[in-house]
Parts: sequence; C-alpha cells; structure tokens
Amino acid sequence: MLGQKDCARFDSGGFNRNLQSSLASVKVRVARTLLLTLSALILSSCISSQPQNITNVCEIFAERRNWYQAAHDSEARWRIPIAVNMAFIYQESSFRARAKPERTRFLWVLPGPRPSSAFGYAQALDSTWNDYESTSGNSRASRSNFADAIDFVAWYNANSSLTSNIASSDARNLYFAYHEGNGGYQRRTYLDKPWLIDVANRVQENSEMFSHQLSSCRRDLEKNWFQRLLS
Repeated sequence: MLGQKDCARFDSGGFNRNLQSSLASVKVRVARTLLLTLSALILSSCISSQPQNITNVCEIFAERRNWYQAAHDSEARWRIPIAVNMAFIYQESSFRARAKPERTRFLWVLPGPRPSSAFGYAQALDSTWNDYESTSGNSRASRSNFADAIDFVAWYNANSSLTSNIASSDARNLYFAYHEGNGGYQRRTYLDKPWLIDVANRVQENSEMFSHQLSSCRRDLEKNWFQRLLS
C-alpha cells in the first residue's frame, strides 16, 4: 500500500500525460492498420477486375496502358504477335486475374473438386507454370499478374512454334498445342474433340479481330504521356 508520503509524491499530471500519449499512439497504430487494410482491398479489387470492354483490344489497352507495355515486351521477346496472345487470354479467362475451372458436381448438386490446377489469366497448370519460371528467367512470376501471364502465353506459343513447326500467327494450331501439349498436338489428339476444334476456331477468329483492331490504334499506344498530351 502507498503511504501518505508516497501519495504526495505521486504525479497525477504526469500520469495523465503518459496515458494520453499512450492512447494517441494506439489510435495512430489502429488508423494506420485500417488504412493499409483498406488500401490492400482497393488494390486487390483493381488488380482482379476485368477491363470494361474485353472484346476490343484498343479499349483494353487504352484503359490499362501498362498492359500494352507488357504485351509489347512479350511480343518483342518471344516473337509471337500481341493479337495471338491476347486471344488466348480472352479465351482462357476473359481477362479475369483469379479465374479457375468450375468445380465438378457430385449428384448434380454438391460441389466437387476442380478438374485441374489451372489458375489466373492464362489458366496455366502448376507444372507448366513451374517450367516457365525455371526456364524463362522469371522466377517470381504470378499467374494473377497480367504481365507475367501474357509473357507465359508468349513463351509457350514460341516453344510450340519451334517444337511443332507452327507459324507464329497461326492461333488455331497454337491453341491446339496449348491445350493438348506439343506431344498431343503432334499425335493430333484434338481431332477426337470436336468441341476443342470449335474453341480453336474461335481463338483464331478473335486473334484476327484483335489484329485488325490493333492496326488502328497501335500508333497511339506507342506514344508516351507527353506525346499524348500534345496530340
């Protein structure tokens, strides 16, 4: 227990000041934590959202200039046209960052496992993505990052072009190799899958559509911010 002398020496003013200082510090930490959490949520929402018009490559790149730079860099590195790679991503995920295959159904109602480990913009499998990371030099790539995903698609298509002697602009046959693997493509396993032939035809059509669109806007997309300001 405190005696009278001890009570007399107790500095209530100092105690109050210390208490107020501690409370203020706690408030700052709480506010900082809330701000960081909110920022992370907003950033996550922006990253995973689709472009507004996913059928027009000019509008996609006008909305997200950094996507054009990523697509341009992948084209320059792997020599596969932007339109081909964009048609693949459109088909695989509709430009959704965290796309996954639909779950199978048990008794038509209960959700079952997903049919594969495909994930992200390019719907890359775990094993194929690991191959990309180990051979492309992009060891910290993310399937939900557009720049990494389009580089993966270009990398895979470049390998198919070389391995299976497919023209770099032949989106249809490149897609067969993308879906079946180059071994399956060379064995022509896709011929037993009419639905896959329909999908590959759509990829070819979209590649041609994107190529036509890009020819009308690529010059503007190549401009830097200062050139766009003056134009």
